[in-house]
Amino acid sequence: MKKIGILMMVLMMAVFAGMAQGGGQQRNFDPEEMAKRQTAQIKEKCGLDAAQEKKVHDLLLTNGKKMQAEREKMMSAGGPPSDEMRAKMQKMRDDQNTEMKKILTAEQYKSYEKYLEERRAQRGGGGPR
Repeated sequence: MKKIGILMMVLMMAVFAGMAQGGGQQRNFDPEEMAKRQTAQIKEKCGLDAAQEKKVHDLLLTNGKKMQAEREKMMSAGGPPSDEMRAKMQKMRDDQNTEMKKILTAEQYKSYEKYLEERRAQRGGGGPR
């Protein structure tokens, strides 16, 4: 009986360790999937019309592809992201927000900013970017 108890504890520890390593989820950085998912979330939060939805999707897809290329450069270089890489990514996000402001109405943009804050809070991100 003791052996079964010990075996169960070892098994549970292995399962928990595996969950802690991967979090049980695989992050999907596919630009197309991310653009679809984010567009749907923004549509829900901001009340986009069909024309705005297409423009937002196109913007997110274009920006997602650029960011993926930068991530791949970083991964191939090895090591943590450099300050230059962080600055590039931040500029891309800033440019995306500038374009988003052109697509959305003032009221929708306020909702969009709230959406961004909620996403940062979910990820445990820092202050406003």
